[in-house]
Amino acid sequence: MRPARVLDGTPAQHGFSFPAEWHRHTGTWISWPRPEGISFPGRYHEAIQNIAGVISAIAARERVHVNVPNANYERLVRQFLRSQNVPIGRVGFHHIPTNECWTRDHGPAFVLRKRRGRTEAAVVDWGYNAWGGKYPPYDADDAVPTRVAAALGLPVFYPRIVMEGGAVDFNGEGTVLTTTSCLLNKNRNPNLSKRQIERYLRDYYGQRHIVWLGQGIEGDDTDGHIDDLARFLDASTIAIGTEWDRSDRNFVVLHENRERIAEARDQDGQPFRIIDLPMPKPVEYDGQRLPATYLNFYFVNGALLVPTFGQRARDRQALAILQDHLPRRKVIGVDCRALIWGLGAIHCLTQQQPRF
Repeated sequence: MRPARVLDGTPAQHGFSFPAEWHRHTGTWISWPRPEGISFPGRYHEAIQNIAGVISAIAARERVHVNVPNANYERLVRQFLRSQNVPIGRVGFHHIPTNECWTRDHGPAFVLRKRRGRTEAAVVDWGYNAWGGKYPPYDADDAVPTRVAAALGLPVFYPRIVMEGGAVDFNGEGTVLTTTSCLLNKNRNPNLSKRQIERYLRDYYGQRHIVWLGQGIEGDDTDGHIDDLARFLDASTIAIGTEWDRSDRNFVVLHENRERIAEARDQDGQPFRIIDLPMPKPVEYDGQRLPATYLNFYFVNGALLVPTFGQRARDRQALAILQDHLPRRKVIGVDCRALIWGLGAIHCLTQQQPRF
């Protein structure tokens, strides 16, 4: 495999930008967890059943690329996926070792540009430090984007600052949605100001407008990732988690963030339409509050995959609201009751490869 070619300058200077998640996909990347990893203590075998469910739902609509350390792992994972009735013909394997499975944060950020009538792609390889150095080692995860770029024959940009995919969401028209609690946290880029972080978002994601929310939800160990809190449904619509129980620890945080969205404007100065999406009832395991949220959904070709938590009425309510606002997509609930023990769900697990 040839090493990836490094591009000078920034994606914005070369005409690249990060597309909305609903841009047509070529496939989805997922890093398979290791039994000895830290993500699912005591529940690894339950968690990989949930992961198989996610892969099966994606593979029905697009190709799935699975990172595994070596050929022996590939054999074992293939056998397991077959036992779970996953359509294995739509799954490809890459011998790219990882520390953990959270591909949204350590995976490649694909940026696109139109040139001479063609769509071209490149990879942005942001630095990765396991959410502020919380969970070492993370050297294998940090190397994933460049290894994916080499496998695909794509060039790479290196911003040389820390950035996680779950910390940002995009409307495809130039606006990025994020939180101060994560991007301005000194455990990521302690020497950068808010203004400097905004410059990186513009230069390396090719965006022109930033909307800042505040704190993240209870149980989120990422310091407030946006993909647990509020997400774009289309270029002008933001769904936000809503908690009506004033005694719940998420009540104040979600209320304050909703007010911020109501005051915010898009890249053209227009207000956003706001969709209130209920939060699940508190999900706890082994005495720990977990960051269960329906906002950790994932767009795939023709569908939206939404985490569910065995709460029949609340799960159905969230799915119905999303289906009402996305009539051209099939909204599908995927069981994440074991996956959430790793403090992540479908969006955290996946990274889209847009069509180019």
